Amino acid sequence: MRLLSLLAIPALLCAADAPMTSVDKAAMNPSIDPCVDFYQYACGNWIARNPLPADRSRWGRFAELQDRNERVLLDIIQAAAAKAGRTPVERMIGDAFASCMDTAAIEKRGIEPIKPELERIEGMASATDVAAEIARLHRMGIRVVFAFDSEPDAKDSTRTIANLAQGGLSLPDRDYYLKPDARFAEIRKRYVQHVARMFQLAGESAGTATQDAQQVLALETLLATASVDRVTLRDPAKNYHIMTKKEVAALVPAMDWSLFFEGAGAPAFDSLNVAQPDFLKQIGDALPTESLDAFKAYFEYHLLHARAARLTGAFENEDFDFWQRTLTGVPQPRPRQFRCVQMVDRGLGDLLGQKYVEAAFGADAKARIGQLVGNLEKAMGEDIHGLTWMGEDTKKAAIAKLGAITNNVGYPKKWRDYGNVAISRDDFYGNAARIAEFLHRRQMDKIGKPTDKSEWGMTTPTVNAFYSPEYNSINFPAGILQPPFFDAQRDLAVNYGGAGSVIGHEMTHGFDDEGRKFDGDGNLRDWWTAADGAEFEKRAACIAGEYSGFSSVDDVKLNGRLTLGENTADNGGLRIAYMALQDALAEKGAKRGKVDKLKPEQRFFLGFAQIWCENMRPEELRTRAVTDPHSPGRFRVNGTVVNMPEFQKAFSCKPTQPMVHADSCRVW
Repeated sequence: MRLLSLLAIPALLCAADAPMTSVDKAAMNPSIDPCVDFYQYACGNWIARNPLPADRSRWGRFAELQDRNERVLLDIIQAAAAKAGRTPVERMIGDAFASCMDTAAIEKRGIEPIKPELERIEGMASATDVAAEIARLHRMGIRVVFAFDSEPDAKDSTRTIANLAQGGLSLPDRDYYLKPDARFAEIRKRYVQHVARMFQLAGESAGTATQDAQQVLALETLLATASVDRVTLRDPAKNYHIMTKKEVAALVPAMDWSLFFEGAGAPAFDSLNVAQPDFLKQIGDALPTESLDAFKAYFEYHLLHARAARLTGAFENEDFDFWQRTLTGVPQPRPRQFRCVQMVDRGLGDLLGQKYVEAAFGADAKARIGQLVGNLEKAMGEDIHGLTWMGEDTKKAAIAKLGAITNNVGYPKKWRDYGNVAISRDDFYGNAARIAEFLHRRQMDKIGKPTDKSEWGMTTPTVNAFYSPEYNSINFPAGILQPPFFDAQRDLAVNYGGAGSVIGHEMTHGFDDEGRKFDGDGNLRDWWTAADGAEFEKRAACIAGEYSGFSSVDDVKLNGRLTLGENTADNGGLRIAYMALQDALAEKGAKRGKVDKLKPEQRFFLGFAQIWCENMRPEELRTRAVTDPHSPGRFRVNGTVVNMPEFQKAFSCKPTQPMVHADSCRVW
């Protein structure tokens, strides 16, 4: 899975007599040959004219739109915080924001809001207390030691079950704990220093704080050693193991599971999915040897880190210094009002989303977007029918799955009810704590119930889109359905390159190396013939090998297997959008003439490339090379067009030029 303007979207497809504008010519660097470096040709001037803001580790077209959206949200929230005669929705989002902005009250309360929790941890005296505290922290939304939540049963997506998985780390990935490379060793050193400073802010002496910080690193290193890598996490079959609670207890006898499940607020259940049994087995063997002091330090740091943004400026600044300045290179935090907007959106997203839709999503927008989605679905069906490498039986199953995809556009069918969450204008810490517990309870309440496939996984103003394999749905929040992805005043070609490629990308996720393992009902089931499955893997390996050759920064290369799903979706989505454009041009009898001296096909590829213009700090690039399943923007563009003869024809590229690969890769 997986960026705001106050303008509604009046139309998705341009009428023949509509004012016609083309690509963002100001973003282009025409001195670059598009057949040598298409990304620089499309984005070179944008990159040069948009240096990274001091409060960002990454700045691109997604961030530009998210920034506009947040300004819309700020206006909505500030009005809700100040107006008289407010509705219940306005009161909750307005008071949540006002409490976040009241830094004088936050400073006055100091560490008092978190002291009872710290004292509870410090008072642990037995293994039973450790199990109880793990449950307590989970209930607070702080996933220590492992992850415990609810999710659709991968082999029966109509029901929701409990799920246990690896977790409990602070640093971005297991590699940060285990690899001897100098850059990881330096981060571990600075992490210990940061944890020690957090403990000192909480009242510990310098010596004790350093010892406790070292214990935190040691315990997390134990968890990292037991964890599987991110590529393995992408394989649903390797992360599906239904076990009874008795079997889990036998696997990890040192843990009082009955105490944990009850303490975490889970309802009664008999079986659950244990995503990584070996992880639980390894930590079950090792954790009993850990001292109580190690658990105390580990729990206390995770609590302080999770709540740092809700405490005094000293905690917030120290947390920022390591997690942003050190790990991503960002010199300064975002202005507080926008941090508070983000907190309201994350915590009360469906309330804020209702107000956002009123302000920024026109009544006819869903139907207009649905038209484009329908055109893309038609093109994907044609693409599947035309595949020479896939047999008829698998094609029929693929077409059936495509036809079963649910298209969610704009906002959810029903809004989440926050009626039992108490929001106080003068209790920022308490508001955040109550929201976190509310969200955790919602997860627990789903266990044992039918899966609600109408639920969304991101908020309405979010500039993003996502595909859910268990739901077999593609989801496009209102936040992304705006320029530069779509603009009603542009010609068809640019809109299909922008919004069309995003829609095609999400559709293709249903058929990437992960999504293809789920059927049209969202169940983990192999619906491929053996021969077609083998052919898919061969073609996917080509994509993985191509992207593994790209250097993200310095000598840090991308992990082609980690990014395989996104790269497959980029390649397939752009091809499907191109096919849909050709159909749309033919159906409308549109003129195929040039606009701004560019043919429709050239404008299409530029519309695609220009949504990925971005700048990123080296620290962020290094972190993402290890953790992010998405490639950086320049490879999302160049890595895709080199595989498309349609691009090479559009720009008259010669066979020997860099944007032409003799052995190009293609799955869809």
